[in-house]
Amino acid sequence: MIIFGTALLAVCHLLGIFLGDLLGQALGVKTNVGGVGIAMLLLIFARLYMQKRDFLPKLTELGVEYWGAMYIPVVVAMAAQQDMVAALRGGPVALLSAIAAVAVCACVIAVINRAERPQVEAQGAPQLHDNPLLAEAE
Repeated sequence: MIIFGTALLAVCHLLGIFLGDLLGQALGVKTNVGGVGIAMLLLIFARLYMQKRDFLPKLTELGVEYWGAMYIPVVVAMAAQQDMVAALRGGPVALLSAIAAVAVCACVIAVINRAERPQVEAQGAPQLHDNPLLAEAE
């Protein structure tokens, strides 16, 4: 069900915030470092793991996809609130860490895209609609 997708998102978010706080403490900063990004990665990995093991019913998968799509604008909104001028005044470390974060994200996305293989669908009867919920009910 879609509610399980919401529960999976909540677990990933709480775990991501916890790991972000731990990372901040390890770096000597008294703030959360990358908790939302960690949560998004956990959600992606959990979905891929559950999909491979057939633990993810279609409705739950739709819930996870919905919240995954909604999570990206939340991350962008949170990043827009940060004071970039103060970060750049802090020195080249902020700029280097931003470039490193973008590079790591690009590499992770490339690995995830290569890991997902498109499934070949058998030629069946033509569909009269494109709603996956209705197609599953037939």
